[in-house]
Amino acid sequence: MREKPVKPLSRRTLLRALGAGAGAAALAGCGVPAAYVAPRDRAAADRSATDRRLVFANWPLYIDTDDKDPQRRPTLDDFEKRTGISVKYTEEINDNDEFFGKVSPALMNHQRTGRDIIVVSDWMCARYVRLGWVQEMDRDRQSHVARNLDPLLRNPHFDPGRRHTVPWQSGITGIAYNRKKLGREIRHTSDLWKDDLRGRVTLLAGMDEAFSLLMQGNGADVTRWTADDFHRMADQLRELVRKKHIRRFTGNDYIKDLSSGDVLACQAYSGDVIQLQADNPDIEFVVPEEGAELWAESMMIPNLAAHKANAERIVDYYYEPEVAARLAVAVNYVCPVPAAREVLASSGKKDEAALAENPLVFPTEDMRKRLATARDMTARERPEFTKVWNEIVGL
Repeated sequence: MREKPVKPLSRRTLLRALGAGAGAAALAGCGVPAAYVAPRDRAAADRSATDRRLVFANWPLYIDTDDKDPQRRPTLDDFEKRTGISVKYTEEINDNDEFFGKVSPALMNHQRTGRDIIVVSDWMCARYVRLGWVQEMDRDRQSHVARNLDPLLRNPHFDPGRRHTVPWQSGITGIAYNRKKLGREIRHTSDLWKDDLRGRVTLLAGMDEAFSLLMQGNGADVTRWTADDFHRMADQLRELVRKKHIRRFTGNDYIKDLSSGDVLACQAYSGDVIQLQADNPDIEFVVPEEGAELWAESMMIPNLAAHKANAERIVDYYYEPEVAARLAVAVNYVCPVPAAREVLASSGKKDEAALAENPLVFPTEDMRKRLATARDMTARERPEFTKVWNEIVGL
């Protein structure tokens, strides 16, 4: 397995509530009814049969590349050879809110975005779906998605049945810690609040990235969390900040803090911890007993996309277990295709067989029982909760 570069700090970064994020939240609310697009107005004439191409917008470092030529992407090359469909693949998504701001003028004004597939985090997908800015996919053309999508990801609150969204990759927001330096286990979220971690623990600064794990630590059912659950968690954090128990709130720079030993435990993403463990086997990742959030970054077909059938075809292609396995080897996130595990286990390659047994790529059954996807924050809730969160975090 090739050495994988560190992911850019822009991946799953903090919510910019005072910038594009706040605008996105307001736009998604009831105050701009003209922004909503009815189902009858979402589709354009599909050119797929005569125009054999598509445009795919994704995040940087989020696909397999050739070891000798980083500009080549083998799974895309194979798709093009098999189907005759040319793919223009752009790594233009660096931040959920920033990209929302980039495409929203076209979508709210019933214009093409120039893209056939976009990939954003599910909490942001919820806004697109709520606004009617993405099209329902034809599952009759997507037998592999129908058969192979992980059951844990099939029915998010914002898109039951995943008719508008299909996970590209998934991940877990849990706890990472240095077992050797801390000298004890962490099994519960409340273990972060013990005295020996005062000033040596960090949490994620992004509200959408952080709140679910913290609520779960208080016993909340995040699939149906309430305002009381949020404010209980906020009160707890205020007190921890007042006592200087929390060292700071971070973006992906928690990786550096944990590696250097400046912090001993932190809220972390499973995909990052795989990289950390390669350099330091004392780093452990925990899905707390109370649970952790399973999230996804998902593919969507924006309104008026010119190559809808071609887009549906490539989405389904990445749900073939053999293709999903190749992508899992490259990116090391939680694979949304559990059947890819057997492909890797039987590959005859030592590194791939080891990846098949890695619970941060294919969670164990015990871990899966403790994973949940939080319901999305509504447009009506978001302004109030964002204000509370930003005051605590210091944004």
